[in-house]
Amino acid sequence: MNTARNDVFREALALGEDDRIQLAGLLLEKADGPADPGWEDAWRREIERRAEELESGAVVAVPWAEVRERLMRKLDANPPR
Repeated sequence: MNTARNDVFREALALGEDDRIQLAGLLLEKADGPADPGWEDAWRREIERRAEELESGAVVAVPWAEVRERLMRKLDANPPR
């Protein structure tokens, strides 16, 4: 990630949750190409698979605060070139 994108990313992380969600949606709208006709079924199956993994204990959820902290440490340790 170049410096400008890294700066924008850090600023985006500082936004409130609702603003981050709205921003992510807007960015995805601009990045998406034509809709895949099978995407809804594929996502439904994926969500069901992940829910089953959580409910069975096969995977353990990581709190967002911890994920964010790991990501920020990684960004700080590996600055963009």
